[in-house]
Amino acid sequence: MTEQAPSRPARQGERSTRDLTKAAVSGWLGSAMEFMDFQLYSLAAALVFNRIFFPDLNPAIGLIAAMGTYGVGYVARLAGAVYFGRMGDRLGPKKVLFITIALMGVSTTLIGALPTYQQVGLLAPIMLVALRLAQGFGAGAELAGATVMLAEYAPARRRGFIASLVCLGTNSGTLGASAVWAVLVFALPEDDLLSWGWRIPFLASFLLLLLALWIRYSVKESPVFEQREDTVDGVALSREELAAAAAAEEERSTLEAALRQRKGRAFLIALGLRFGQAGNSGLVQTFLVGYLSATLLLDDAVGTTAIVYGSLLGFVTVPLVGVLGDRFGRRPLYTVLTVGSILFAVPMMLMIESGDTVLVTVAMVVGLNLSVLGLFSVESVTMAELFGARTRFTQLALAKEVGGVLATAIGPVLAATLTAATGHWWPLAAMIVVYSLITLISTIAMPEVRGRDLVRLEDAV
Repeated sequence: MTEQAPSRPARQGERSTRDLTKAAVSGWLGSAMEFMDFQLYSLAAALVFNRIFFPDLNPAIGLIAAMGTYGVGYVARLAGAVYFGRMGDRLGPKKVLFITIALMGVSTTLIGALPTYQQVGLLAPIMLVALRLAQGFGAGAELAGATVMLAEYAPARRRGFIASLVCLGTNSGTLGASAVWAVLVFALPEDDLLSWGWRIPFLASFLLLLLALWIRYSVKESPVFEQREDTVDGVALSREELAAAAAAEEERSTLEAALRQRKGRAFLIALGLRFGQAGNSGLVQTFLVGYLSATLLLDDAVGTTAIVYGSLLGFVTVPLVGVLGDRFGRRPLYTVLTVGSILFAVPMMLMIESGDTVLVTVAMVVGLNLSVLGLFSVESVTMAELFGARTRFTQLALAKEVGGVLATAIGPVLAATLTAATGHWWPLAAMIVVYSLITLISTIAMPEVRGRDLVRLEDAV
């Protein structure tokens, strides 16, 4: 007896401008919260956690232990990308994004309520690590989910610009967290900061969580998810159900395309696209800041101030790149940005090595916007268009997280090793060239995906 294909409801109509606005605000706020939560934690780990949660250790070992609790979040991100990515592909991004932002926000708030080592002993750092794992588990799918949601909501002709709002959220979160900690460090005596002041940013994040939950609760499901051929009653068909549905349909091309899809090529291209942005980010935003003070002996404020200026300029760069991508296509933008990054690598390092504060600042600002934020803007929409609707959430989340771990996490360590071994700046320029070249090769290998129908189940390649 032939298995009957499930009946499908009538397709939903397009979303209104108000719906799109809510989705855009939700995506911006979610990515801002993710990066604010992680930046709050990273600064706390660097400034106070070694003395609050690891006071019995040697100060240097205590700092390593505190930063280790920061690092475990990245392990949890990979697990979260897989778990919530599959859930999002199966049940829709709205449900997942509500869960992830709640998990991130509650974990961050509870960190501010933790007892210290002096109060409960070893239980304090154990609870800190547990909350850090929960925070990272939720964050692993947050950025990818927000990207998917905005790309699937946006009209095709404005998809690059609207998807870029996710990148603006990351800028907002990083700047916000840095500003909060700067005020605390400036305004409070050290004893007050260590006794109660460090809790303020974590506890106050609960207000932002309530706002984010309220907005996300009112956002409608992605119209692309509702229009997918493999979605029935709000749930995507399993592979077995999909095969049965394809066999029962007279027009079988759409469902059969999803069944015949060769996996892997689109993911490898996306991973290559991610490598340039993630690798350059680790070098420019992390390693070079320390390199300026430790190796070039410049004032600590030079690097951090340059990053702040570059991030502020990013509020222009990110949407501009989104608009240009909508006008000229994704491949031309990637080509211009990666070639520009390759050509600017050596001049940037020469400007930095000059030690002149103005030249250093200009080099960092241009490098950040060209090689990091510009690529981040076009990356968001390109990855969403590369993948088919059936596995978009999972593949996008994994490409971002795997690329982040391989490039952002390992890059600064490799840079430190190479510069120490050679005593020269050229390995940094070489790494920027290599990272950007990987993205350029991926650009050449990928098709132009601007305006691609996101309801299609199969990948673009």
